Amino acid sequence: MRITRDLLHRIAEDTVKERAHMDDTIIAAYLHGTVKEGDDPVLGGAADIDIVFIHENYDREREIIRMTEDVHLDIEHHSKALYQPPKELRTRPWLGYAIYNCHLLYDPQHFLDFTQAGVRGLFLHYENVLARAETLMNRSRATWLHFHNREAAFGPEQVRMYLQAVEDAVNAVACLYGPPFGGRRFLRQFKQLVEAQGVPELYKPVIQLVCGDLFPDGAAAVEEAKGWMLEWSDDFYRLNENYSVPAQLNYHRLAYYMRGYEAMLGSDEPETALWPLLDTWTLMAETMPSQSGTWQAVCERIGLTGKGFDGQLADLDALLDQIELLLEAWEPPEVGLG
Repeated sequence: MRITRDLLHRIAEDTVKERAHMDDTIIAAYLHGTVKEGDDPVLGGAADIDIVFIHENYDREREIIRMTEDVHLDIEHHSKALYQPPKELRTRPWLGYAIYNCHLLYDPQHFLDFTQAGVRGLFLHYENVLARAETLMNRSRATWLHFHNREAAFGPEQVRMYLQAVEDAVNAVACLYGPPFGGRRFLRQFKQLVEAQGVPELYKPVIQLVCGDLFPDGAAAVEEAKGWMLEWSDDFYRLNENYSVPAQLNYHRLAYYMRGYEAMLGSDEPETALWPLLDTWTLMAETMPSQSGTWQAVCERIGLTGKGFDGQLADLDALLDQIELLLEAWEPPEVGLG
């Protein structure tokens, strides 16, 4: 089957129509993510479709639904209370931008029309843009302080906190110019952004924080990372066979991840595969710590645990200093974003 943006849109529309007919608690639904706009939603021949249903009252968990081996639905369920009052969403980096940019799929009560209008008013105003960036910047700095002021207890929780701090730092920059990044394309999107905005010097420090000294080794690093990918898939299988898994690690996302890794490792930017690999593998290690031996070795190899962590922490401090200066000097463009 040929996967196109139009096909993915049609699947989203049909899904929402069917769900809304069956569930009278749904008051609205919207599409977001790469299917809505931006990069080609297909990476390595696989794609997901991000849909949010808004209910009178939230009582559902996130769902992963297989359409084909290469396409799945990623459905979130929210309470309408999450979106009130709309003007406060203007300073929320993730939910604010989701509503600002979303494609409405179902809205008979005009709840989303009203909410989106409230969010879009002054959303690109200087103070709101800076507030979104500073929220993430401050959260990343708080995590750095947490590690700086105590001896690290190495394990999945510590690595998760560290990766979240890196993600927050990157998205503090992203929010100056548009929406925050996440998922498989996280590093590639950041590289494209900093090059377009004239601050390419920010990319290498981020790669150091995620990959350590791995990728200067060139082809040898790619082969090493391919080995990790296979170990990752083994853990993924074991996790789904023996544990209750979070939605991000649902079995129907296996091809989505593996084909993405293969595409990125075979590209001119192989280092970009490390972010989704480490992010999901750390979540696996939190879920089944008894099976995390290879994950532990990889983290120590990169410097996310063990003797190398102090160096990574110092590099994170230096990056945060650079980003703080960028935020202090930032001035809004004459023409609005978006």
